[in-house]
Amino acid sequence: MRSSKLFALIPFLRLAVAQNTWTLVQQGNTGIIPVEFITLSPTLGLMYDRPYVNPLKLPDGQPAWAALWHFDTNTATPLEVETNTFCAGGAFISNGTLVAIGGQPLDAIPGWGNATDGTMGIRLFGPCNSADGTGPGCTVFEDPQNMHLVVTRWYPTALRIPDGSLFIMGGSDILTTFNGADIAQNNYEFFPPRKGEVGKVRPSKFLNDTLPANLFPRSMLLPSGHVLMMANNQSMIYDIETDTELLRLPELPNGVRIGVPFDGFAQLLPLSPPLYEPTVLACGGSNKPDTITLEEMNTQDVATTQCQRMTLTPAGLAAGWQIEHMPEPRIMPETVILPTGDIVILNGAHSGYSGYPSVGNSALTGTNGANPATRGIMYRTTLPAGQRLTQTGLPTSSIPRMYHSVATLTAKGNIMIAASNPHPFVLTADNNPNNLSFPSEYRVEYLNPDFITHNLPRPVITHSPSKLAFNAKGTITVTIPHSLAAGELQVSLIDMGFITHAWHAGSRLVFLDHKLVGNQLTITTPPNGNIYPPGPAWIYVVADGVWSEGVQIMIGDGGNPPRPAQGVPVHINSL
Repeated sequence: MRSSKLFALIPFLRLAVAQNTWTLVQQGNTGIIPVEFITLSPTLGLMYDRPYVNPLKLPDGQPAWAALWHFDTNTATPLEVETNTFCAGGAFISNGTLVAIGGQPLDAIPGWGNATDGTMGIRLFGPCNSADGTGPGCTVFEDPQNMHLVVTRWYPTALRIPDGSLFIMGGSDILTTFNGADIAQNNYEFFPPRKGEVGKVRPSKFLNDTLPANLFPRSMLLPSGHVLMMANNQSMIYDIETDTELLRLPELPNGVRIGVPFDGFAQLLPLSPPLYEPTVLACGGSNKPDTITLEEMNTQDVATTQCQRMTLTPAGLAAGWQIEHMPEPRIMPETVILPTGDIVILNGAHSGYSGYPSVGNSALTGTNGANPATRGIMYRTTLPAGQRLTQTGLPTSSIPRMYHSVATLTAKGNIMIAASNPHPFVLTADNNPNNLSFPSEYRVEYLNPDFITHNLPRPVITHSPSKLAFNAKGTITVTIPHSLAAGELQVSLIDMGFITHAWHAGSRLVFLDHKLVGNQLTITTPPNGNIYPPGPAWIYVVADGVWSEGVQIMIGDGGNPPRPAQGVPVHINSL
């Protein structure tokens, strides 16, 4: 009798420990600056950096610039890499291999490692099925002489598309704050190359028109199979199959720009059956003109608070951008989409710009940004306008996370936050003779929701298929705590994205149709690769706003790209 009464009190106990509050915990040291991060498995993440004098060393004593992150021990293991991985793009392809593309020109600096030019680099990792990262496939494979991009690319974007291959966009030949016509790669290519396009690129009028703020173009696969591309203050919809720009969207309102060095974020909001209507959200950045000179720019130039979203349907296009405002300005933000579909906005600054020190007064601090943003913002996707953005329940960090910081959802269901290095070298607290701001940051923090902090009941997935075809049913064995059973049940299929420079390329969430009978949860996968491109995914079960740990699953047949069309065509309402 006593235990049943206690069990009945669990919902009230959950409220008593501050439901919807989050806690920050410091755990571990990355050993390199993870300028790029991607979650590989429940136990492993992959980190890429510039060949600095990092504390993490390779077996030969040289500093590492690539490493595996072990989520279970919060430690890093160095990886051997040949080319310079700094400022690369990347994504998984349909067979589960992680592909990183492009990178930094040669860093011929003694003691900084032995990296070769990375601007045409293609690096393959995995699939790695070892929990500790020591098994087959758990190394970086490169063959620069025989496997490389068509052109040099620094700050490119790679996006997995419906055939499971990568659509590669933009970049520059060299390091730069603003891209320029003489150095820009205003073109596209594919990996693997498409038939008839080996050794060729597709010119892009859109990228040319969005100079000089078009590095790391923010791009998303739409349910129509088209690609939404955003750069500077412009957006367009592109048909990959016909190499046609279909539509230019209205410019972002009020002169706001989200492209480098005015870095804001862009995120495709959750897709839901049966219509999978896509909505894009963009927040932060700057409303300074792109004609501004470096000398005119200042670290104290305040970023924008503006968010804008648009549903990419004919009706949504007619309504235009819908404006909201964050409670504080934000430049260089990182965004994490939660299994509920809400978005946490983290890191970055309240003023300044991205990039290495180059703006008018940057010599004073050694950085382009100032006034670190140390408290997160929650964007509650389904609430009405005016109620979506809040900082309630989110803690303040003591660690500035400026340029070159990252944040990602983990399999455990919390958020890993790491890195920060706005300097072109490693600057530590005990090696900072000029007292420059924001030293290089190796400490890791985890942002934990209340149910993890207080070990409260949450859904538990005890069995899940490892692979499912498109438009297929599968069964998950799940335990839903009694205290959560009366709430809404959701099943989320998530791509966490390739994370770098305020941009999570490929990040998306698709809600799945489902039916729960006892502890057997039958799910229906997306109908085709336009809704979720074939490749690795994570499944989370959400009950009454509380999510399970994530389990990995392969969506599609797991074959090498390009894959033939899989699944079935469906009627969707999308541009």
